[in-house]
Amino acid sequence: MQTNLLNDYWKAVVDTIQDGVMIVSPEGTIISVNRGFEEITGYRRDEVLGHSCAILNCSACELARRAEGCHWCVMFQKGNLKKQKCLLIRKDGRPVHILKNASVLKDEAGNITGAVETITDVSDLVEKETQIETFRRELDAEDRFHGLIGISAPMQKVFELITNAAQADAPVIVYGESGTGKELVAKAIHETGPRGQKPYIKVNCAALNESLLESELFGHVKGAYTGAHRSREGRFEAAGGGSIFLDEIGDLPLSTQVKLLRVLEEKVVERVGDNQPIAVDVRIVSATNRDLPALIEKGAFREDFFYRINVIPIHVPALRERKEDIPLLARSFFNRIKLKSGKPIEGISNEGLEILAEYGWPGNVRELRSAFEFAFVSCQEAIIRPEHFPAHILARESRRCAPAAVSPQSIEEIKKQRLYDALRRAKGNQSEAARVLGISRTSIWQQMKRFGIQPREFVN
Repeated sequence: MQTNLLNDYWKAVVDTIQDGVMIVSPEGTIISVNRGFEEITGYRRDEVLGHSCAILNCSACELARRAEGCHWCVMFQKGNLKKQKCLLIRKDGRPVHILKNASVLKDEAGNITGAVETITDVSDLVEKETQIETFRRELDAEDRFHGLIGISAPMQKVFELITNAAQADAPVIVYGESGTGKELVAKAIHETGPRGQKPYIKVNCAALNESLLESELFGHVKGAYTGAHRSREGRFEAAGGGSIFLDEIGDLPLSTQVKLLRVLEEKVVERVGDNQPIAVDVRIVSATNRDLPALIEKGAFREDFFYRINVIPIHVPALRERKEDIPLLARSFFNRIKLKSGKPIEGISNEGLEILAEYGWPGNVRELRSAFEFAFVSCQEAIIRPEHFPAHILARESRRCAPAAVSPQSIEEIKKQRLYDALRRAKGNQSEAARVLGISRTSIWQQMKRFGIQPREFVN
């Protein structure tokens, strides 16, 4: 009676375990399984008892079955298996990633009576590992430059200007339409320069009224205005030793332009409500989508201030001016949104890519990203097709004349020419070419090998 009660307890314990438990005979016949096994494999207990363990089509066991003898020959030779990753096939045909542990069973005389195996469903863990690897490949992609994507000639020029500007300390202004990635350019300049480990502070000049803007930039002392209950440092002080990014600088009030002019010339700020100068060591990077010379003619922008901030101008091209980058951007947005959404969408059709290449993209890269976010919501299939994108992108009257989508072959040719030009400018120095392109020296070597470029081609 006591033995039967103990057996019932053990059966209840084993059935409570979420991992699958399976006991087999020396011939590989399944003798017992628990509820966890049923949930992981999809097989009911009565469907597997008395059957060979080969019914699970486990990838690890498949190797064992190639050997002479029973299904578990490798198992019996080793005595156990520990933390072995493999795939088994559920009853419904779906593969499941599992982690397997197993051990032989022996009687009191040391004779082998069978084996017990536990299986843990690690599908979620494998999926996360795959996502991490995809992210790593995405971040290490050869067509990336500090978050910016592009193999087109206009973008290569931007990358080179960023590299050169980062080593200087003069003010930089980034021009470009809304959505072209001006802030990414500003951040790349900061991160690749000698101030890269210091603070990077962003201020949107169009988001605040004049009084609040000056308080944000320069700080204020206690009692400077109603609500100033304590003294507070401004963004320039917070960015000490680093960089401050003044976005939408074309919307800066004239009075604030005057005060910023003093900061640029004297390297000091004064908090609102105080007249004590505070020395600041900050590099100024600004950006605008407005025509500053036109604003100067209208009296809405100071000419002297313009010349102080326009020392190193960088123009970011509109997306319609670099159509060959659309497939790269599409791939990047597709991968990122797929990982974030978890939807089982496999790719985008050729017709979908053609639609993207034909559209004019007035909202530039930001609009392209939004189009993919919309497509992932509207698409209930395995492939994103033209009808899954926003309706205005499909409207023929909204499309502008554009070259056909760039083929993978032509993209490879562009990459090869870009590499060749960088090596020629660097006189064959692979480290210098890597710096120019913003990629690792290993990537340079790998590309040279892939394209069949020999170092001796650049020796004078």
